[in-house]
Amino acid sequence: MRSEDNEDTVKLNFDDNNLLRTLCGEHNKNLRYIGKTLEVKVNAKGNEISINGACFDVKIAEKVLVELYSLLESGYPIYPNDVDYAVRIVSNDSSANLKHIFLDTVYISSRKRPITPKSLCQKEYIDAIRNFDIVFGIGPAGTGKTYLAMALAISFLMKKEVDRIILARPAVEAGEKLGFLPGDLYEKVNPYLRPLYDALYDMIDFEKASGLVQRGIIEVAPLAFMRGRTLNDSFVILDEAQNTTSEQMKMFLTRLGYSSKAVITGDVTQIDLSAGKTSGLIEAQKILKGIEGINFTYFSEKDVIRHCLVQDVIRAYERYERSRDSV
Repeated sequence: MRSEDNEDTVKLNFDDNNLLRTLCGEHNKNLRYIGKTLEVKVNAKGNEISINGACFDVKIAEKVLVELYSLLESGYPIYPNDVDYAVRIVSNDSSANLKHIFLDTVYISSRKRPITPKSLCQKEYIDAIRNFDIVFGIGPAGTGKTYLAMALAISFLMKKEVDRIILARPAVEAGEKLGFLPGDLYEKVNPYLRPLYDALYDMIDFEKASGLVQRGIIEVAPLAFMRGRTLNDSFVILDEAQNTTSEQMKMFLTRLGYSSKAVITGDVTQIDLSAGKTSGLIEAQKILKGIEGINFTYFSEKDVIRHCLVQDVIRAYERYERSRDSV
């Protein structure tokens, strides 16, 4: 029903009442979220949901509800955050297929929860890693760059497509000067590698992961330890690459051996190198762009999958930096 003031009312009927209850959420929480976010009125009665509001917003809400219901029919467990991701995806691209994105299971974690992309860019990223041997994932914190790369690495290892996983990170922001830190070598580097261990233990139970680390099948090491090595049959991830120097980036990229993949992640807005040093990640974009077999995937605040306020924080800092640069 279309009125003259550019408003629509759409009524949707769903056959399975159990799935419909899950779709609506506890006390219609999901419907209220969709209504508030898209500024439409969403009401459920029996097996019918009605949506009223501006034409475009109604169409977005309709597509979100229909596609989420279809995901439920496929056996996909809808979590509260998935409703948020679905609204974001469809709002940014009304032609997006949520099944194509959400049902692309990268890995099933030790908690039995499937790890899947939650945005169009994340879907493009995992497809790029599957199809390219060197992939750069560049964008703000919370966009899943390292987490998804880790999930794919473990998936490749479990399928025996690689023999080992190597996770590297610049251990100290400006030059990896480990000697100035207290303790033995492990104690020096461990705080800088902790985020990689956290992601690893989130996907594999602690005992299994520890066993793989002890046997050298999964190696977590500072970037400096890559020098002089040739990495064959490996899935290699370089995290926090914005804090590599030009020389370190070149050194890392030339370690790649036969039947190996490298994923390089970083956020060029959070460079901690000392003044006068060029970020290897920024330089690599200029030098390597256009080389066949190398992919660059760029994330934005729209792909942030942490707390919803993280998006607002990123936007606020971007506005501040633009206004500061214009002075």
